[in-house]
Amino acid sequence: DGRIWGLLFSFPFLALRSFLVGITRTKALNMAALTAVLVNIPGNWLLIFHWDMGIAGAAIASSFAEACSLAVLTIHVLRKMDRRLYGLYWNFDKGLLSSCLSCVRMEHVPFFIGVASWLAFFVAVEHLGEMELAATNVIRSVSTVFFVIVNFAGGYYRFAGKQFVGSRTKETGHPAMNCVVRLGYAIGFPLVILAVIFYRPIIGIYTESTALMQIAHLPFVVMLLNYIFALPGYVYMNSVTGTGGDTHDVYLPTDNYRGLSNLFVEHKAVSARHCPFYWTAEYLYVILLGLLSVIYLKYKHY
Repeated sequence: DGRIWGLLFSFPFLALRSFLVGITRTKALNMAALTAVLVNIPGNWLLIFHWDMGIAGAAIASSFAEACSLAVLTIHVLRKMDRRLYGLYWNFDKGLLSSCLSCVRMEHVPFFIGVASWLAFFVAVEHLGEMELAATNVIRSVSTVFFVIVNFAGGYYRFAGKQFVGSRTKETGHPAMNCVVRLGYAIGFPLVILAVIFYRPIIGIYTESTALMQIAHLPFVVMLLNYIFALPGYVYMNSVTGTGGDTHDVYLPTDNYRGLSNLFVEHKAVSARHCPFYWTAEYLYVILLGLLSVIYLKYKHY
């Protein structure tokens, strides 16, 4: 029940996020993402372990983190933006809404598949047992720190790619893209190594249970090493977005593959009752995401 309330905050947050990305004023998005991480991590620890609320505590912490990130964006829009210039009024335009929905109707399919695959992911985790579920919540909380770097690198190159295409300097795009990937590795990979070495103090922030630390060890390492593939995968995917071309032939098969790979891997994980195994579904997704993005860029001669 606590997670359902997060929908009240996530929908307006996504609308504001898309608006700020569209007008290229994204500094507030970094603050909102940082706020969500800083609220979610201690919130999970307090509600799950300190107050013994279990999965309900994780849901409430996530919803509260979304509310805080929405508050950051709302304050930024109300205090630092010209609402008259951008037409930010409280009204409902049915014709405009219908036009927007007709433009993005094909985008709904990949998002639905992505959400459905994550639903299957968490259902599979629940079948593994309560300890595995608690370990997964801890690991997912820690993983947000690394995906802030991944999303920052990908988002940066999305706008850089638009500049290269707009200025007709496509030949500089690939060196710049590789530079962003190397920079992401330089920043994130030392953190990954430190997290692998000092996993006990990190997991110890959330729990003092030795059994839970033991269960979380291998999935924690598998999640961290996914950074190697996730960084170039998301950078290449965002470079496709930056070209402004039709990307349905990249996203649609990739999200379908994500759903199939998650379902297949999670089925095997439940059968084997082996917690680290189901984390490899994300490996399959990001590798295919990067591969299809590179093929698309070469096919379109970017």
